[in-house]
Amino acid sequence: MSVTEINFDGLIGPSHNYAGLSLGNLASARNAGQVSQPRAAALQGIEKMRGNIRLGLKQGIFLPQWRPDGAWLARLGTDVGDAEPHIRAAAMSASSMWAANAATVSPAADAADGRTHLTVANLVTMPHRSHEWPQTLAQLRVAFSDARAFVVHDPVPPPFGDEGAANHMRLTERHDLPGVEIFVYGQSGGPFPARQHVEASRAVARLHGLAPARALFVQQSEEAIAAGAFHNDVVAVANERVLFTHELAFADKALFHAHLREALPCVEIVEVPASAVSLADAIKSYLFNAQLVTLPDGAMALILPTEAQETPAVWSWLQQMVAGNGPIRRLVPVDVRQSMANGGGPACLRLRVVADPANIDPRFLVDEAKLDDIAGIVSDYWPESIAPDDLGDTRLIARIEQSWLALVDHLQLSGDLAP
Repeated sequence: MSVTEINFDGLIGPSHNYAGLSLGNLASARNAGQVSQPRAAALQGIEKMRGNIRLGLKQGIFLPQWRPDGAWLARLGTDVGDAEPHIRAAAMSASSMWAANAATVSPAADAADGRTHLTVANLVTMPHRSHEWPQTLAQLRVAFSDARAFVVHDPVPPPFGDEGAANHMRLTERHDLPGVEIFVYGQSGGPFPARQHVEASRAVARLHGLAPARALFVQQSEEAIAAGAFHNDVVAVANERVLFTHELAFADKALFHAHLREALPCVEIVEVPASAVSLADAIKSYLFNAQLVTLPDGAMALILPTEAQETPAVWSWLQQMVAGNGPIRRLVPVDVRQSMANGGGPACLRLRVVADPANIDPRFLVDEAKLDDIAGIVSDYWPESIAPDDLGDTRLIARIEQSWLALVDHLQLSGDLAP
């Protein structure tokens, strides 16, 4: 067995648009009504995956979902032609691209039964995401179908909101060793809803068979939520023994850090002070919505959006950090501007799974040649642009559906993933 961390990125779908559906997501609200570029968005995401492979990382992929979601519309007593504009936009949403919200993952080393557990997120707080989980679950059950190695759970039932790995961190001395899992939940954040409920987090920990002493439940600060940190991964990210966090990320930082150090004495906490980087700058730049990864030589790198370079306080602090003797040694900026404009950075686009790649359906694992093929399909089929008023256009809908079918057929998944 060769256990490693695999980043599964969501391929940005052909219906990618800026309808401004996500309350509390400042970028989504700011860019509502703008013209999106689905083809460029997907190609940006593919380049990020390609860059990860060149860094020596294992890379997987999740497919876009079938859009419009006619089954969901039917349950609402309508269809894409007759639905109200905001309902039509929700049915056309490409937000499943943010694979960090697909599920919560506990590696085999943490689980009582020695298998990797995945619980699909219910995403009940936001209407446009609440209908994602059935198609996500279908993909998870194909990709991780080896019952000797994986357990894929149904979502936690509503009304307990669960938004997946975006509110979950794991710290460990090494990926293949037992770790401490941190479940971050919210209460409220001024005008914005808390999306992760503590009841959902506790349910996931029980379903995954985690030892109580190795699962911490930590409240996100109301200040962070009110500032636009709708998920914890907008203000904190972890990798192996390192927690990289903003000073104002958690409601009771001192207590959390004390419990974490008790559970994992080797932990290194890299904290960005609010005096150096404000919450506003951290959220604007998505400094923490980065992939913190371990490279093959053992060094850690931060794969972060180019917006971090363009925010002076953020880039200045990062330059000082890597010049020091801390655990994060390398900065890797990536261009995911189309995703960022809808409120999702590099970390939003991926789900981390620690497992043996040999146990995973190879159709969901990619190398550069496979990405070249997928990029060709995107270039041939994905719409070049979509304005919000286009979402009811039957010609656009037909093209979006054709795009999905071409991709799924190419990956030989049409028999496993029904529209």
